Amino acid sequence: MQTSVGNSAKDFAGLDLESRQIVLDTLGLVRKRLLPKEKILEFDKKAVFPEDIIREMMGPDIGLQLLFIPEQYGGMGGGARDSCALTMEMAKICLGVATAFFAIQLGADPIVFAGTEEQKQKWLGKIAEGDALVAYAVTEPEAGSNLASLKTKAEPVQNDAGQITGYVINGNKQFISNGGYADFVTVLARTQEGPTFFIIEKGMEGFHQGKGEEKHGIRASNTSPLTFTDVFVPVENLLGGVPGKGLKQANLVFGHTRLMVAALGLGAGKAALDIVIDYAKKRIQFGSPLSEKQGYTHKLVVPHAVRFEAAAAYMEEQATRFDAGEGDLQVDGSIAKYFATEASNKAADDAIQALGGYGYMTEYEVEKIKRDVKITCIYEGTSEIQQNIISTFRWRTTVRSKGEYYGAMAQEMDALHASVPEIGAETYAWAAKTLNETIMFVHDHKLTKQQYIMFCLADMMTHTEVGISMARKAKHLIQDKSSQAKKIVIMSRIFASEVAELIARNTIKIVTGSGLTDKEIPSSLKKKIGYEGSIASHSGLIQDMNAVADILFSRE
Repeated sequence: MQTSVGNSAKDFAGLDLESRQIVLDTLGLVRKRLLPKEKILEFDKKAVFPEDIIREMMGPDIGLQLLFIPEQYGGMGGGARDSCALTMEMAKICLGVATAFFAIQLGADPIVFAGTEEQKQKWLGKIAEGDALVAYAVTEPEAGSNLASLKTKAEPVQNDAGQITGYVINGNKQFISNGGYADFVTVLARTQEGPTFFIIEKGMEGFHQGKGEEKHGIRASNTSPLTFTDVFVPVENLLGGVPGKGLKQANLVFGHTRLMVAALGLGAGKAALDIVIDYAKKRIQFGSPLSEKQGYTHKLVVPHAVRFEAAAAYMEEQATRFDAGEGDLQVDGSIAKYFATEASNKAADDAIQALGGYGYMTEYEVEKIKRDVKITCIYEGTSEIQQNIISTFRWRTTVRSKGEYYGAMAQEMDALHASVPEIGAETYAWAAKTLNETIMFVHDHKLTKQQYIMFCLADMMTHTEVGISMARKAKHLIQDKSSQAKKIVIMSRIFASEVAELIARNTIKIVTGSGLTDKEIPSSLKKKIGYEGSIASHSGLIQDMNAVADILFSRE
């Protein structure tokens, strides 16, 4: 179960805050010198992959990739929190460039998680030295995100003594970021033992890196198909040295990389919101700035700012768990990605609306951000794939624990409400209890094969868990007497009302839309969907939104 990690700082992987800030400051200098707005817009217009700039960012004078390389292989040894911070800030500059840089980390992750010591020394060393652009090649034309449908094959090659000396790989990969330019690629292929990761180098006979795709967005990144025709790969390039471990390794990677995609989406969404806030302060309509018009701020700004803070709270919590040594957080990574990217996509769409006609113009950037950010809801597993993962695994966990999983969260929020009543914890407790009972209702009536019902559950699970992280963050900020406490406390209350609405709405859909008779619906669940918790959660909502608008637009 997710809880706030209570370890001391020395127990966590990663950099101290001062060192992390140095890296972020370096990125700020890179932005001014190499990635000004004019260049970013030019890359987008002409669909230019700025290979020279990416390689310069990896060079000895900058070395941003060192953040995610362990110290023993020439890097800085940054943790998940550090990678999230860098990824988010880079996405604020340009999601296309950030995707290209993220693909390097993505391609390195299988080596970090699964490589032998010799493989880590060799391949991570190449990345640390700035000598290698990397790509991660898993997706296939027919399989998509379904790794069980993998068709790329790796056949063993033996010498006269019967020893395996290598593998011959045949197959195709599609939608591979950095695929057309990568110096080496981590490729998932099927062996007799099962899916297995291999490293394939540029220039190997039979390895063809295809032409870049023409894309709707992230046009500053390269996305190419890869073809393998009788490519011989020496056995020392089999990651981990043991075939058949690829699915487990990929799941470890997904938990981490989906957290990074959450950071990519958040960075792009925040960039759009920053543009909107600045515009609204200056744009005069009917005698006053847009920033003073409640219909504008409460519809197009405040809800997105609140969701971003909630998404950030959840992302930070899961990154902290990674850095504390927890391993397989695949479901948690899915929740982080699903919530953050969908929130950012909606915010970018509303950013165009907020700027009116100007929002539709290239110069104001929000239309580019909208085109870019949509991919975060698709790559590394679509939102629907995430909903499948979230609902299936959390349903199983709930049933196995006999309701203890969400029950413990509800108890935590009840206790938190008793000590800090102003953060909306009571509503989050109600949401967890209602969710718990709804899951058991679905299970008892054998409704889990109805995918739409499972998607409804996934949304309930996601919002409840994200909201609980928000409440925890508010509590910690209050305890630390942080200057951010007031804002997050108010936002936690606002988000609690959104969670309550979604829980009530989706529970009604499930219990009344499933075709069951009134007698089959428990009276306790009927009471909950009678807005028992939802009504209370909306107390003072408009005043809270006014207060958040005051903070965002510096109206105080």
